[in-house]
Amino acid sequence: MCGIVGAVAERNISNILLEGLKRLEYRGYDSAGLTIIQDGELHRERQVGKVQELVNAVNKNPSFFDGRIGIAHTRWATHGEPAQCNAHPHVSGKVAVVHNGIVENYAPLKEEMIEKGYSFSSQTDTEVVAHLIADAYSQTNDLLKAVEQVTPRLHGAFALGIVHVDNPNVLITVRLGSPLVIGVGIGENFIASDQLALLPVTNRFMYLEEGDIALITRDSISVFADGQPVSRPIKELDAKQHNADKGEFKHYMLKEIYEQPDAVARTVEMGVDLKGFKPEFLSRHEDRLNEVRHVQILACGTSYHAGIVAKYWFESLTRLPCSVEIASEFRYRDPVVVDHTLMICISQSGETADTLSALRDIQRRSDAKDINGFLSLALCNVPTSSLVRETDIFLPTLAGVEIGVASTKAFTTQLAALMLLVLKIGRVQSRISDDTFSKMVTELNNLSGQLYSCLKLDQSIAEMSDKFEDKKSTLFLGRGIQFPIALEGALKLKEISYIHAEGYAAGELKHGPLALVDKDMPIVVLAPKDSMLDKLKANMQEVHARHGELFVFAGETTQIESDERQHVIHVPDVYELLAPIVYSVPVQLLSYHVAVMRGTDVDQPRNLAKSVTVE
Repeated sequence: MCGIVGAVAERNISNILLEGLKRLEYRGYDSAGLTIIQDGELHRERQVGKVQELVNAVNKNPSFFDGRIGIAHTRWATHGEPAQCNAHPHVSGKVAVVHNGIVENYAPLKEEMIEKGYSFSSQTDTEVVAHLIADAYSQTNDLLKAVEQVTPRLHGAFALGIVHVDNPNVLITVRLGSPLVIGVGIGENFIASDQLALLPVTNRFMYLEEGDIALITRDSISVFADGQPVSRPIKELDAKQHNADKGEFKHYMLKEIYEQPDAVARTVEMGVDLKGFKPEFLSRHEDRLNEVRHVQILACGTSYHAGIVAKYWFESLTRLPCSVEIASEFRYRDPVVVDHTLMICISQSGETADTLSALRDIQRRSDAKDINGFLSLALCNVPTSSLVRETDIFLPTLAGVEIGVASTKAFTTQLAALMLLVLKIGRVQSRISDDTFSKMVTELNNLSGQLYSCLKLDQSIAEMSDKFEDKKSTLFLGRGIQFPIALEGALKLKEISYIHAEGYAAGELKHGPLALVDKDMPIVVLAPKDSMLDKLKANMQEVHARHGELFVFAGETTQIESDERQHVIHVPDVYELLAPIVYSVPVQLLSYHVAVMRGTDVDQPRNLAKSVTVE
């Protein structure tokens, strides 16, 4: 949510800022703007809508935005509607500010600044930051000191980019609870919410830590924590691994669906080969994993659904009790955390605000209550993220960059990595037999081929999607370990097609949802050949009896066939415990084709963001 880009260089940086904003579009936004310092003045342009609207406005008078220092922003509305007056950057006198996150105590600060004579032209919490810095600068005549004075007064999670006309070679940034990186160049330096924005100009990055304030010039980077200078390492990335080109595909989402066989294979290969575990896989954590007696999973959205699948795996394969909870709910109650708990935090970006906050809260409680054997693990696609830095163990998902807001390959690689973790703990604790482990390793190594087979169903699924064009609501049904995939399928459909959809355990039909079933309600059913198949067939008959229309993804040997009100696409049979990974692909493709048919913005659905960095 929201995106920051800033630069200080020896060359014109307006195109760098605009390109950076384009590369951050995946985060979700409703307006965009930039400010350049030129000839002792702030030159600002802001537009509602896509970044291209801002580009068009700048191109009407490009010389006006020819500058060597500036900041830019894409805004996702929190305080104040999407409007030009609320778009960033916000200006107070000679100060311009861009801001991600939320200033929770902005209201009393705003009243204070109004009493001092400052006027407000927006409904945002950000404008108060600009006025506070301008006011502090008028007393200190030192931009860094002004920012250091103001920052402790701001409550919440945020990242800031700040420039001042009187300091035309200085860019200041603050990171407190919202992601921000510094791009390191030669004779130029940059800031951004995501390194992806800066890959066209550098592959060397410095990752700020919580509470850091950095003063950046063309030739230097100075970082301060609690007013004292600190050192932060510079890391070099392989830009090829962060390629964000759509290639031959119409949308990023479709490209990422098709990348899943390779992404899952990479993730599986991280942990096992045909012989079993690779020696380096989590080997240095074995002693602590051996002590685990309870698993607690925290996540949001799609990652939460991956956690529910993992609960089935943990309890069926290792007999360890496992709880799964939405992070935004977990942190606002008084949860019981028992000794020897493994806390698994799942986040594609590693910057999900609710998950990070829940982790930090429970870490504080664990320290205060002296909980024995507490262990935290980040399951994440971004190795440089906050979540990774703040947990004891990092388990990567090797999905590569995922641009589409509706997660696809990040989800299936999360599932693959979670199965590796379940097997690792099971083997370390001698809870999984040699035969079961050998079977699981074989099936994991077969996964990539099964996912490729699912992609061959694309055209058939596209034809099925025609029947959803005018629908208002849809039910997704699954039993047992397929129930979380029903939840995920419903989430995908509602995210990108804007059709209301709900996922249900099929056995729950008669406890309420059956009242909704009629000839106009499509019912999507996940029906692999597994131990729950006969029960599921009975649930399908309940829909038939109410003249409902079924759309079934069925295992090849289930003997489920098409008829007038039942449309069946056969999915290759797959080992029951790994079926959730395989059955994710058909529901992703269905949602994609329905969205394309309805003409929605597949990669950037309305009101949503890829990285949810506000609570």
